[in-house]
Amino acid sequence: MSLPASARRFLVALGPAGAHTLHTALRNMRHTPPADWVPWYCTDAAGHAPPQHVGVLSPERAALLLAHLPASVMQSSGGTPCLHWQTLHHSEPQRSAALQRALEIWQQQGLVHGWRGELFAFWAHDTALPPTTTPPLLQVERAGFRFLGMPSHAVHINGFTPEGRLWCGRRALSKATDPNMLDNVTAGGLPAGESPRSCALRELHEEAGAVIDDPARVVPAGTIRTARQDTGGWHEETLLVYHWDCPTGWLPANQDGEVAEFLCLHALEVLERIRAGAFTHDAVASLAQGLGLTHEAATISPAFDNPHPAHPS
Repeated sequence: MSLPASARRFLVALGPAGAHTLHTALRNMRHTPPADWVPWYCTDAAGHAPPQHVGVLSPERAALLLAHLPASVMQSSGGTPCLHWQTLHHSEPQRSAALQRALEIWQQQGLVHGWRGELFAFWAHDTALPPTTTPPLLQVERAGFRFLGMPSHAVHINGFTPEGRLWCGRRALSKATDPNMLDNVTAGGLPAGESPRSCALRELHEEAGAVIDDPARVVPAGTIRTARQDTGGWHEETLLVYHWDCPTGWLPANQDGEVAEFLCLHALEVLERIRAGAFTHDAVASLAQGLGLTHEAATISPAFDNPHPAHPS
């Protein structure tokens, strides 16, 4: 993967030891679910189609689905209990509506937190790049993805100055996840129906006030998946990483209230704050991916843009 000159300057300033530290930090970026958690699948009751792995649930939430989500049954696969949601023969709008209704009830009961009123799309559990022609399996409220252990997608932009410094945003205290932690210059979940590049450009404007005259300057830098348990449930997300060469003299200005402040940091300052645990896990993963310090950086094509989404919400 060819790095922009600004990113190369940052990597050189990081040095071999710093690059090794950043690479090593990735060991904490992808965990496995607890042994007693329950995988769940969208299945065809008649067995005419293979099951679609949807996510992973705590035992308490598996019981919640069994009790309140129609067509849910528990079955054993190789001695492992699995929840089967027998709706694969339904249409995408039918599946989406049924799951959305359940999530709205749970949200009213105070079980689902961080409600955004925004839909995320789910295609298949192993989807790295959002398909450009295939409609999703379902689309539901983004807060439901962590609650139900469903993988999602997000866009992260590494913003480098011409001198090789990195612009970082501090997440507002009002953020539902990772408040007050350092993040990329902009980052955001990928809504249903929006292309990754469109999302990147919108987030750059909303979070940092950047107006990009030439979208080609926002360069895809590959993908990386993170996975971990948090207070919302199971957070598994594919990060679509971009590089952006910030113009000389540019200063970020938040527009949507989601960023408390911006810091322009030298590589060694970034490294020091990573060691101190000041950065979000996803920001660290995005930086490592963008700098070519991951296995994925060498093997995954960065060509994930689609200017004309095939299945808008």
